[in-house]
Amino acid sequence: MSTPRTRHAQRLFAGLPSTYDRMGALLSFGQDPRWRRFLVSRLPLATPSVLDVAAGTAAVARQAHRSGRAQSVVALDQSEPMLREGVRRARADGVRVSFVLAGAEQLPFGSSTFDALTVTYLLRYVEDPASTLRELARVIRPGGVLASLEFGVPPNPVWRTGWRAYTRVVMPLAGLLVSRDWYRVGRFLGPSIEGFWRRYPLREQLQMWRDAGVDPVHWRRVSLGGGIVIWGARTA
Repeated sequence: MSTPRTRHAQRLFAGLPSTYDRMGALLSFGQDPRWRRFLVSRLPLATPSVLDVAAGTAAVARQAHRSGRAQSVVALDQSEPMLREGVRRARADGVRVSFVLAGAEQLPFGSSTFDALTVTYLLRYVEDPASTLRELARVIRPGGVLASLEFGVPPNPVWRTGWRAYTRVVMPLAGLLVSRDWYRVGRFLGPSIEGFWRRYPLREQLQMWRDAGVDPVHWRRVSLGGGIVIWGARTA
């Protein structure tokens, strides 16, 4: 399903694959890899099959396999350049990951196909987050875990002021030192994250999860609220 938001995401990420993991760690002061590890830790050990949606360079998929949380992993993303980089990195790491080029809003799998699903930084790029969450839950078997990592806005006013200054000023300038592509990402991220949280505050997001058939829903803010991990099990 191609929409203005998904097409914008494709353009935004087209020039980033080779530097994506490194810049993600640098711009987050090393927090992004830690958040991803915590996301993976929400999966039961030796989960038979995991679908990693919005996989990008397959950082989460690779971590899930390396850590023993997943016996079999499928990495799905709508960006062919990002998936190609994911294939290269998976081979370099010596981990077994399958790759699928597709969008999250219409997954090319039958219902109850996977034992768990992880998803990273997705919901700001879809037209209907509630519908997308229902689609993600659809392909998980009853009792299987759905776990998500998203950027957050710090709830503390002092930290929020610093976060806003960093995302509006420092990130674009840091991106410009690397490439025009990263400059565009640096300018985009702060307003995009804040706009998403304005439209979908945490209470509404958690209700969307419940409406999608995931209950109870657990959540944890990480790094003073700069990120948030939400997870739960699909009900029968």
